[in-house]
Amino acid sequence: MFLANMSIEDLLRMPTNLSKSKKRWQSSFCTIYYSRAFITIAQESKITKITPTPSFTVLDIEPRSYYSRIDQEPLIKLVKDKNVDLLLQLGGVEGVTSALKSHSENGIKGNDEDVAHRQEVFGSNTYNQPPTKSFFHFVVEALKDFTILILLACAVLSLGFGIKQHGLKEGWYDGGSITLAVFIVIAFSAISNFRQNRQFEKLSKVSNNIQVDVVRNGRRQQISIFELVVGDVVCLQIGDQVPADGLFLNGHSLQVDESSMTGESDHVEINHSKNPFLVSGTKVADGYAKMLVTSVGMNTTWGEMMSTISRDSDETTPLQARLNKLTSSIGKVGLLVAFLVLVVLFVRYFTGNTEDENGNPEFNGSKTKVDDVLNAVIGIIADAVTIVVVAIPEGLPLAVTLTLAYSMKRMMADQAMVRKLSACETMGSATTICTDKTGTLTLNQMKVTKVWLGHSSIEEGDYRSIASNVLQSIQQGVALNTTGSVYKAAAGSEFEFTGSPTEKAILSWAVTKLKMDMETMKQSFTILHVEAFNSEKKRSGVMMRADSDNTIHVHWKGAAEMILAMCSHYCDLSGTIRALDAEEKMKFEQIIEGMAASSLRCIAFAHKQIPEEDEDGEVPRKMIVNGLVLLGMVGIKDPCRNGVKKAVEDCQYAGVNIKMITGDNVYTARAIATECGILRPGQNMDGAVVEGVEFRNYTPEERMQKVDKICVMARSSPFDKLLMVQCLKQKGHVVAVTGDGTNDAPALKEADIGLSMGIQGTEVAKESSDIVILDDNFASVATVLRWGRCVYANIQKFIQFQLTVNVAALAINFVAAISAGEVPLTAVQLLWVNLIMDTLGALALATEQPTKELMEKRPVGRTEPLITNVMWRNLIAQALYQIAVLLTLQFKGESIFSVTKQVNETLIFNTFVLCQVFNEFNARKLEKRNVFKGILKNKLFLAIIGFTIILQAVMVEFLKKFADTERLSWGQWGACIGIAAVSWPLGWIIKCIPVPEKPFLDNINWKSLKFIRN
Repeated sequence: MFLANMSIEDLLRMPTNLSKSKKRWQSSFCTIYYSRAFITIAQESKITKITPTPSFTVLDIEPRSYYSRIDQEPLIKLVKDKNVDLLLQLGGVEGVTSALKSHSENGIKGNDEDVAHRQEVFGSNTYNQPPTKSFFHFVVEALKDFTILILLACAVLSLGFGIKQHGLKEGWYDGGSITLAVFIVIAFSAISNFRQNRQFEKLSKVSNNIQVDVVRNGRRQQISIFELVVGDVVCLQIGDQVPADGLFLNGHSLQVDESSMTGESDHVEINHSKNPFLVSGTKVADGYAKMLVTSVGMNTTWGEMMSTISRDSDETTPLQARLNKLTSSIGKVGLLVAFLVLVVLFVRYFTGNTEDENGNPEFNGSKTKVDDVLNAVIGIIADAVTIVVVAIPEGLPLAVTLTLAYSMKRMMADQAMVRKLSACETMGSATTICTDKTGTLTLNQMKVTKVWLGHSSIEEGDYRSIASNVLQSIQQGVALNTTGSVYKAAAGSEFEFTGSPTEKAILSWAVTKLKMDMETMKQSFTILHVEAFNSEKKRSGVMMRADSDNTIHVHWKGAAEMILAMCSHYCDLSGTIRALDAEEKMKFEQIIEGMAASSLRCIAFAHKQIPEEDEDGEVPRKMIVNGLVLLGMVGIKDPCRNGVKKAVEDCQYAGVNIKMITGDNVYTARAIATECGILRPGQNMDGAVVEGVEFRNYTPEERMQKVDKICVMARSSPFDKLLMVQCLKQKGHVVAVTGDGTNDAPALKEADIGLSMGIQGTEVAKESSDIVILDDNFASVATVLRWGRCVYANIQKFIQFQLTVNVAALAINFVAAISAGEVPLTAVQLLWVNLIMDTLGALALATEQPTKELMEKRPVGRTEPLITNVMWRNLIAQALYQIAVLLTLQFKGESIFSVTKQVNETLIFNTFVLCQVFNEFNARKLEKRNVFKGILKNKLFLAIIGFTIILQAVMVEFLKKFADTERLSWGQWGACIGIAAVSWPLGWIIKCIPVPEKPFLDNINWKSLKFIRN
């Protein structure tokens, strides 16, 4: 019966999804059928010879891409040209999404294979970096130094004449030694700058590694911007940087700042109909949306532009600029001394007042060989130039570079990423820190701990007592009036919540306690209009239509007192709607104050259904902002961070005022400020706590009068923060400001030091800041303050150390040249001293770590001199001692020690170097007498001191011809060390002498001097 009802064609076209037995039956039938058919044909046609045919068939198959419906080139042009016609040809946004095998809600699959394939076809979201500066580049830069060029010229001339006069075996010593010393200085400078450049590149990579919210396989997650691929669905909100070129999928009130690409300051509205194009590198100014990535990396305009830009690490900081001026001034003095020495030595030589080793005059008119004259002239010029090298404190810029590079590296380990070098040093002068509350002083780990419906407090587990209509309205307001999301991988797994900490706390509460089904809610309503949350209005709203009955609902959520002011009625626990008169409103205000006093953030929910007679079949154009029904309020707890009170106390102890600027209400702000130690028990509260609107409405004179007293500003807007920064700066304060929002950008730029938050901060805030606090912790802000002071202190230590050497070296050489006609220290020896103080000294003193003592001093003012009275006292005392000792050795050393002239000159050289070594210890502490405190913690300092002593011993004992020295006995070494060691007790005694804080130069009446001069 079965076979009877089936034709041969039916049997041949049997489906493939049959059981094994039926498949075998079908195969046998086909074989028999085809065999009989071929035999029949052969017999009928009587074919005697059959032409053989190949047992295979060649097919020309062109491989087709997995994304065959769309090519890369149209995708690139689509957004670059903002071509609407091309978008329509590709089937609109939906067509492009489908062609890229993506989904507007669930995104791409996102597994490793899918991502790798997309990167292979469309490229990765990286751009070609410009070539990095090679080590040779920094060598060339170092060689451009005018003094180095003069030294090299002298070295070449000295080398040439030396070899000609003394032969190759001994003639290369002077020229070769100068060349070697210059080479060491160049190498050290080049290595230092090269390493700093590499460090900047590493910081640049960290800074550019933005975290992006994407949806993959239905799950919202954060990935690195470099992992973004074509087809990804990206979630954007206020302050985000558009990470790639793409198309607008869905969202509300989206406005983009395209000034970075077009130069136009006006915000551009992005929507489905007219302008769905999102350009990489632009910033989201308002609203939120999802976008489809269409081009990445070098296929975007931003990528092309960034590939030609490299981060410049040659930034000159204010301190470096001041030091350059100081270096220039000292250099002029050095040039004057060198010129005088040059003139004196020339006069003495050409007048026959200098003698050779045999006691004969070196210059004897025409009898003196030309080579001898030239050698003498070259030697005199080399001595003069070397004096200039020693006089010019080239180590100061190097010390700043080393200090900043070292502090940047250590600050990175302490959760602070420096974006601008100048911020390192400026932070040390900060007198006021204006800080946010949420996430900076608190943990930013929020949880709903208090719920009020009407005048009733809902305890844990009593949510069943809430009326069903009220519960449903709250669920609607939470599910649809949010930028967060809820994801659950599978049944039995934990919920994952994304969004801001406040959004996550409310979503977690609604899902786990109120049993809200977010997906069901979203599918039951159509969103008509959205007003995104911003820090000025402190609220967000949504207008939506119910799919079941087409009724239109408005939901608002935000700061409790803001929402309360918009309501005319409220719901009680039973769901009854009651009028909200003045008396009832006062009761709610007391509830809000009570929660705020417990350090809770108060969030209220309000709702209104638009009556049918108000609809007229049209959707209202504006959100309703009054006549709402208050549904309920929640209190969100955000505990203070551990250690924040100690950090605040440390800053206050260091003379830095802490001001908390927050969007929370006065009661919450006061409670948190007290808990953190910003407000102290027994403190006069008159004017200490104000609201933003109150501060804003002060007259300029009142603001200037009261700004110092303010410790807490509540319910503040970004404009209020900017206004406070401006007032503080006008009063002479050095202001540091923390910020995380896009609207904080003006205040961050206006402040002397802008500190953005690495976790909660938007990309706009980070780009406007000088330092990024990676862990959003105020304790890290206090650490930055310590490092800032450390940078300044280390520079001052090195200035004192170097100027002591400069003053001593100049004085000794000048006096000896005028009186004796020769300098006691040779060119090689002076260059060695220069190497110690410029490089090794900078490295030793620039790497001192912050100490508690730094936080015991008041902040350094903007106009305070680099060289304080304390430093003048220390360096003048040490320099005078060194001058007195070395000049004594110069004129009386031979008779005191009963040695030859060559040995005496070695004693002078050795004593001078060891004096600098011992004085390096004195420079560690400018004011404290105990210079050895904490020395064992700085292993690098001890290593450099040891290395210097070893090199000095090698110079004296083994490099006789090279360094022009003689070997010293143990007794002579002991004498040198003993003379140099006197600088320790001398330093201790000198520090007992008090000096006024007012700079010495300020005591001079410049007007009187000008009058006398005239």
